[in-house]
Amino acid sequence: MKERALGRTRASVPVVGQGTWDMEKADAAEATRALLAGLDAGMTHVDTAEMYGSGRVEQWLGQAIGSRRDEVFLASKVLPSNASRRGTLAACERSLKRLATDRLDLYLLHWPGEHPLADTIAAFEELRAAGKVRHYGVSNFDARELREAVRLAPEGRIACNQVLYHLEERTIEHRVLPTCRELGVTLVAYSPFGSGRFPGPRTKGGKVLHEIAEPRGVSAHAVALAFLLRHEGVVAIPKAAKADHVLANAAAGELVLTPDEIERIDAVFPLGPEPASLPTI
Repeated sequence: MKERALGRTRASVPVVGQGTWDMEKADAAEATRALLAGLDAGMTHVDTAEMYGSGRVEQWLGQAIGSRRDEVFLASKVLPSNASRRGTLAACERSLKRLATDRLDLYLLHWPGEHPLADTIAAFEELRAAGKVRHYGVSNFDARELREAVRLAPEGRIACNQVLYHLEERTIEHRVLPTCRELGVTLVAYSPFGSGRFPGPRTKGGKVLHEIAEPRGVSAHAVALAFLLRHEGVVAIPKAAKADHVLANAAAGELVLTPDEIERIDAVFPLGPEPASLPTI
């Protein structure tokens, strides 16, 4: 599995990790097998949040990882409503308890909120100094908001910006991705399959994906991931609750599309105009 640097930190993460949004709805035993299969395949960046299942996903994840904690680059997120300075510290402690760990490898502000961002970052710095958080970043920040976060934090501390990015939602390519590159911030693509709206094989776009995937012996999903990962500084965290789906996603970690393949995908999934605000889920 290829890895990429995490922002301007000394850490690196696999280009394909594992997301856990909505995992509380999956069969726990099956989801655990999927998670562990992903770890075996090198998908060691595992992302969650206190919001997911109101903490139930963090609790499941802590149990699922078990003795393999040291293999995992573990990320979680604080809700904006909890992101005051004191609130962030308390939220992190709750997440650590649910995850049955003494530290997070990455801690994110889930989206911009009403609490002063400077206070959230001050809390992140406090957690970092205490060894409870190794790195921190943001999520769902547009280009302007990301610049402000980088301005407020010590140099090189904002490691990533986690944003919605899939074939039919490429808004971040207009401003957010270029800004991430300029500022040395990794872009983490969440819901890279469109959150249940992946194009079927009979659609125009789905047909192109399958035509590219079949001779390579990979899935259309892996081709879609490879298209997103064609950009340096981008990693993805697809969610999969079944082991075979996880392993199909892992194939994208070594898949490099040709310029012609990229052009074909771009033609059926065009960038489109930039909307007034950053799309989120």
